[in-house]
Amino acid sequence: MKKLKIAAMGVEHRHIFGQITGMLDVGCEFVGWWTENDNKISNDLEKKFPDITRVKDKYVLLNNTDIDLILIADIPSKRASLAIECMNAGKDVMLDKPGCTNLEQLQEIKSTIDKTKQIFSIDFSERFEVPSVHMASNLIKNGEIGKVVQTIGFGPHRLNIDTRPEWFFDDELNGGILCDIASHQIDQFLFFTESNSAEIISSSIGNFSNPDKTKMQDFGEILIHGDHGQGYIRVDWYTPDALPNWGDGRLTILGTEGYIELRKYVDIAGREGTDHLFLVNKQRCEYIDASKQPLTYFKNLMNDVFNRTETAMKHDHCLEVMRLAINAQNSAKRLGNLKFI
Repeated sequence: MKKLKIAAMGVEHRHIFGQITGMLDVGCEFVGWWTENDNKISNDLEKKFPDITRVKDKYVLLNNTDIDLILIADIPSKRASLAIECMNAGKDVMLDKPGCTNLEQLQEIKSTIDKTKQIFSIDFSERFEVPSVHMASNLIKNGEIGKVVQTIGFGPHRLNIDTRPEWFFDDELNGGILCDIASHQIDQFLFFTESNSAEIISSSIGNFSNPDKTKMQDFGEILIHGDHGQGYIRVDWYTPDALPNWGDGRLTILGTEGYIELRKYVDIAGREGTDHLFLVNKQRCEYIDASKQPLTYFKNLMNDVFNRTETAMKHDHCLEVMRLAINAQNSAKRLGNLKFI
């Protein structure tokens, strides 16, 4: 069977390693990469893949007809234009989130998909790279909690302020905390409630602990209603030093006959490892280690590229996530230090 050939372009965020590894694990071939500026991520990429060619001219990759899929983790405000350039060159694309940072970019992405028929996919890693989310999906499909009524998604992150690039502190470049981080939780809300569309009921952004970073948001929240469910989202950059990982990300899925809680990355009650799932319904009240549940996104995307299908994630879902994230960002009430800027 023909191997899918991938390349990386725009290497500005560490999520590129998850994107590359995920595609390599399903049998793809990594043939080259390009990024505009040298940075810590590009240096680490060179060390991890010393035998993979780094090209100085991006058109070497864009004009290479052997390359099927290009992975993008550029500065968030630049991702859309790079993805559009790749699609116009006949390449499918997989982006780190957020896929775009404003509605004008989103419309151009839609137009380019319609024109080129290329695949545009966002690796929402907090769903696609988390085994417990896949197990929760299977349990819900099997009727364990009835009809999903609401999701509550928490996305706390560690700031690591001394290691962050300048664009990280500029909301015009990173899209803002709701457009960026909360796109994960919006994706999960639409997926688990099976909502095709939704509206932002209210949203807020705040800066409470970084007054010197006048264009940074360190807190955000969203109340969202879809055509098949309701949701609440909270994201922040407040992970305390004592936590042994980057964030205590959680998801609670409420159904008419039970609920599921995911402690995705750490269980502060003391269980080791990741992917802790708690299921409560009429017959069961139990803990499940979901860490061995297989992931499906990368294999499905590879097959989509070969078969021109949309099994990994439908375009309509992907674009609706970004529309909602951008609208939540644009309409957010400003709190804390942001009230005075």
